[in-house]
Amino acid sequence: MSEIRLFYRENNRLKISKDIASLKQISLNNILWIDLNDVPEDAESELEQFLKIYIQEEEEMEEIEISSRYIETEDTLVANSRFLLDNYEEEPISFIVKNNILVSVRSQELRSFNETVKKMFANPRNYPNGYYILVALLETRVEYDADMIEDMTREITKLSNQLKTDDDVSDDILIAIKEMQEKTMLIRENIVDKQRVCSNMLKSELFPGEAKVKLNIIIKDINSLFEHTRFSFDRLEYLQDTFLGLVNIQQNKIIKIFTIVSVIFLPPTLIASMYGMNFDVMPELHWQYGYLWAIGLMIVCVAGILWYFRHKKWL
Repeated sequence: MSEIRLFYRENNRLKISKDIASLKQISLNNILWIDLNDVPEDAESELEQFLKIYIQEEEEMEEIEISSRYIETEDTLVANSRFLLDNYEEEPISFIVKNNILVSVRSQELRSFNETVKKMFANPRNYPNGYYILVALLETRVEYDADMIEDMTREITKLSNQLKTDDDVSDDILIAIKEMQEKTMLIRENIVDKQRVCSNMLKSELFPGEAKVKLNIIIKDINSLFEHTRFSFDRLEYLQDTFLGLVNIQQNKIIKIFTIVSVIFLPPTLIASMYGMNFDVMPELHWQYGYLWAIGLMIVCVAGILWYFRHKKWL
């Protein structure tokens, strides 16, 4: 849904407007944040001319080179990042700060943005300019990343509880492990991206000192998330090894059954082969009880093998 939100101060009160035409009616010193959500190009062009900024295209926002993801000039700061959606798809975000005004460009509805808006209206004094709002957006996003890691941990625990014996082995579990590994890597890449952005902002001369203190806290939070993602990935590797071990146990059981069956039928086959020979002189050939003798001998051999296997606890 295309939407423009303009946050500004009026009589020491925080207000919001959804009409880009109101830009000309508000003093630039009172504007804090302009949030562009999937807006048309003509609206972006109008904003570029008014603020004397350049809004990047989506291809530029998705550029992976760090030199393209963070740009700083004498009076402007541009930072590109990626926020994960609930379905683990990545949404490119562009942040532009000029004259203490934050401009954010995105194309999807994001919970972290709405949550930041709630924080702003709850305590407007904590957000005197766009730099502090940018820090709040990153801080809220990191909190959501932590929630996603916690959800992933619960899913891993649930999957681990399903994998107890070799009877629980199925292709669905292996696929689930693979999908969780990919999600964990996405989360890790996402928080690495936030770490790079925050580290570059710490070096900026444009950022206020108090905002840098909060950036340091965010980086510490990100470092703690690294440990959680590493732990989750290690657990998934352990689950994968457990799965493969149970598969081997299952296959060994099958091979064991085939081996036992083969050994059991080997003596009867030998006896049947012996009495199937076409020699003229065979004492049991015309014996009245020869057939019963052969069958009984086969049964005794099979029973003896079964007893031996049970005695060795192979069965």
